[in-house]
Amino acid sequence: MDTRESKTREEEKEHVLNQRIPEDFDEAEPQRQPEAKKPASGMHKLLPVVIIILGVIVAGFLIFGVGNSGG
Repeated sequence: MDTRESKTREEEKEHVLNQRIPEDFDEAEPQRQPEAKKPASGMHKLLPVVIIILGVIVAGFLIFGVGNSGG
């Protein structure tokens, strides 16, 4: 059984055209999107520190040969 809403050709065409119209930024409502206004939290500041620490650890393994089973 088909439960779709039946539309005439004109209604279908109007629907498709309305879907293709880009958002009107003059009428946008950023006040309804408070997460878009918030500055990023502190986690993004931690990433470079983690990368540097991991780099130092890897360099230490390479330079000192820790884990080298060659004796």
